Amino acid sequence: MKNEKNRVDFRTGKREDRAPEALDEGLIEGRNALTEALKSGRTIDKVYLAEGNTDRSLTRLAALAKEAGAVVVPTDRRKLDQMSPTGAHQGVIAAVAAHAYASVEEILALAAERGEPPLIVICDELSDPHNLGAILRTAECAGAHGVIIPKRRSVGLTAVVSKTSAGAVEYLPVARVSNLVNTIRTLKEHGVWVYGTAADADSPLYRTDLTGPAAIVIGNEGEGISRLVRESCDVLVSIPLKGNISSLNASAAAAVMLYEALRQRQK
Repeated sequence: MKNEKNRVDFRTGKREDRAPEALDEGLIEGRNALTEALKSGRTIDKVYLAEGNTDRSLTRLAALAKEAGAVVVPTDRRKLDQMSPTGAHQGVIAAVAAHAYASVEEILALAAERGEPPLIVICDELSDPHNLGAILRTAECAGAHGVIIPKRRSVGLTAVVSKTSAGAVEYLPVARVSNLVNTIRTLKEHGVWVYGTAADADSPLYRTDLTGPAAIVIGNEGEGISRLVRESCDVLVSIPLKGNISSLNASAAAAVMLYEALRQRQK
C-alpha cells in the first residue's frame, strides 16, 4: 500500500499515524483540499475530474492521486456541480475512503497467524454500499480473514459502507485490487480454492466442502458473477431455493455461504 501514513495493522487493530481529523469522511472538493489529503496519506477511493480539463496543475494532481491508488473518473462539469456541496469544486471532487485498505498478502498473513485455513470473500463489482457494508459485517462475525473488492465498477469503503458494517471495517481487512482474475490466480498459488455462487451451479451448497482454504465469490446485484471471474472459479455453488423468487440478495447469499463454511469448520 502506498499510503504508509494511513496504514492499519489488522493483527493489532491499531491505526498508524492517523491522518488529520480535519479531513472528514465522504467527499472533499477543490485542489487544495485534495492536495492536503494526499500529503496526509489519506486513502482516496476516486477522483472525479472535469472532462476536457486542460489545466496542467489539475492534471498533475490527478496523476498524484492515481499513483496513490485512486481511480480517476472523467466527469461532466454539470455532474460535478450537482455533487459539490459548496459549488466551488475547481474541477475536482474526491471520494475519501472511510478506512485504509489492506493487501491480499495481509489477509493471508492474518489467517496464518490465527492458524486457520483462509476464509475470504471476493465481491465482484458490487455497486450498493449497503450490500457491501452488510457483507463486511457478516464476514467479520463469521470469522473471515478479509474481503477483496475491485478498484473499478465497485463501491469502495465509503462512509455509508462503514456505517452499515456496524464497525466491522475497523477489524476486517479489505483489499482493493486492480484485477480480480489476477488476484484469484494469486490466491490459487497460495492453495486457496475459489467458490463462485451461481443459481445454475452443479454443486449444491450443503454438499460442498468449505473446510479448506476458501474464497467465496459474490456477484453483483444485477448480473451476478462476471464471465471471466466465473471461469476462474474452481467450483460453482448453488444455494437451495424453495420459494418463487429465483435468487437471494448479494449480502444474504454471502451470509448463507459464510455461515455454512463456519458450521463445517466447527465440526
